[in-house]
Amino acid sequence: MADITRAPRLYVAPDLSIGADVPATEGQAHYLLHVMRRRSGDTVVLFNGRDGAWAATVEPRGKRSAAFLVTSQLRPQSASPEVTLFFAPIKAARLETLIEKATELGVTALMPVITQHTVVSRVNTARLTAIVIEAAEQCERITVPQIAEAATLEAIAEWQRAHPDVPVFVLDEAAARGGGGATPLPIALSRSKGPAAFVVGPEGGFSADERARLGALATTAVTLGPRILRAETAGIAVLACWQAFCGDWHGDPPRDQ
Repeated sequence: MADITRAPRLYVAPDLSIGADVPATEGQAHYLLHVMRRRSGDTVVLFNGRDGAWAATVEPRGKRSAAFLVTSQLRPQSASPEVTLFFAPIKAARLETLIEKATELGVTALMPVITQHTVVSRVNTARLTAIVIEAAEQCERITVPQIAEAATLEAIAEWQRAHPDVPVFVLDEAAARGGGGATPLPIALSRSKGPAAFVVGPEGGFSADERARLGALATTAVTLGPRILRAETAGIAVLACWQAFCGDWHGDPPRDQ
């Protein structure tokens, strides 16, 4: 078998099993046939977020289309530690950086929330979905984070009702600077091992009303220290801290076999 570590990794929607014939998207066919110069019988790795990672061969179907013939399972599906990021949308380039890095850091759900000081009122969910798929392919994940449509802060309360046992940490630098009792994030995480959700506000911070509404929920205000971070940096930092304390950085990395 070809060196599987050098094979392109691709996300597909259909079910995967031995012998399955999976059509390539137009973009995948172009990438494999005309950019990577792959030929009939060359190996790729497929995943769909449900069935694990699978080896497959490229089967060209004309000049512009192709399919994949699934040959063997490389890695069974396994559950990922659950971590949700609620974030106020920011401008395009920095938002894309946040989404890409959050995917690499193992986020399982991305929940955009519109706040009073949010400068972006619309979120291109299709574009963000493409980014998380590409990031998952590159970092060897076999899951793809869920991306919700943009909502208001009420979405956090609704999410809590569905996940009553998962702690929600609100990054509240205003509370930290004003002596409002925000806990340093490493200390908060050392007391909570397991799934978590984080709320990162806009660069202008939460309004007083929003802080009161968040405080009325079962949330914990946390801080990332003395420096003021950009919104995308804060989102990446909280996920990295969570991985270090509660995530899957402590085990051996799974590899396609």
